[in-house]
Amino acid sequence: MTDERPVGRVIQVSVSLRGVPKLVVERAALGPLGLDGDKHNVRAGHGGPDRAVCLLAMEVIEQLQREGHAVEPGTLGENVTIRGLDWTNVAPGDRLRIGPAVVEVTRFTTPCKSIAHFFKDGDFTRVLHTTNPGEARVYARVIQPGELAAGMDVEHLAPTASPSS
Repeated sequence: MTDERPVGRVIQVSVSLRGVPKLVVERAALGPLGLDGDKHNVRAGHGGPDRAVCLLAMEVIEQLQREGHAVEPGTLGENVTIRGLDWTNVAPGDRLRIGPAVVEVTRFTTPCKSIAHFFKDGDFTRVLHTTNPGEARVYARVIQPGELAAGMDVEHLAPTASPSS
């Protein structure tokens, strides 16, 4: 039996000069403090080396859409929308290779009221990890910088395959 892990794909790369929604870009350079062109309205709880990039599964967005929420890639503040990974297995300490870049998940995000209007009932805690495990956004630090674009492979690295920082 082999330890094959599914390879996902970047669906969208998103940035914003002022918070949410984050808007699609063709490509963006990922460095130690995040994607070029990405800013936040409120710095507290956002940005910095341990929250350089925010990631979310497309499958979570699709589930939210089926529930009637007005979400699209980027509306919940994620910078990279990914399809094809088992999001329930993505957790702090995990590393993902996204095209040429490598990131390490640092935490599950805590959603804030700035995304409430995307939820039909205003309950943005719908994407809170403690309430709905496997359906939260995650923050990550950059281990290896690189340019990101839609269509790139995303690999959930095995612990022994993680590159040294």
